[in-house]
Amino acid sequence: MTQQTLFDLIAAFEKGSAARLEYTEGDSRLVLERSTGGVCVPHSGIEAAQPQPSTAAAVGTVCTSSTIKAPLVGTFYAAAEPGGAPFVKPGDTVQKGQTVCILEAMKMINEIPAPCSCVIEECLLKDGDLAGFDDPLFVIREL
Repeated sequence: MTQQTLFDLIAAFEKGSAARLEYTEGDSRLVLERSTGGVCVPHSGIEAAQPQPSTAAAVGTVCTSSTIKAPLVGTFYAAAEPGGAPFVKPGDTVQKGQTVCILEAMKMINEIPAPCSCVIEECLLKDGDLAGFDDPLFVIREL
């Protein structure tokens, strides 16, 4: 199954009203189901790692850890071009709205902004990894 076929199936499922879609091609199998919120969730053959966010605490300071999540299904890129400097790296302080990565979906480049001013604690994906909808991309500490 090509990446384009995967994106086309997901896009068609999101636009439609079916509760479940199963697609098999060769050794690849894709199952999409709607959750109670109406969002498609990949199952079986297409699964992304679900790392658990770490927690951060400093003596005398209350810190919160959370994640920046993928707003769409796409291929993760940490930099604007192959071999280029990443938008962010662990330890960087970023401002709300600053680009932290790119997700490519259906030949469209989508810059992903920081949802708040924060410190990047950890990058959870590598270049070329497939990010599912709502998958965590970065562990952050909000400022």
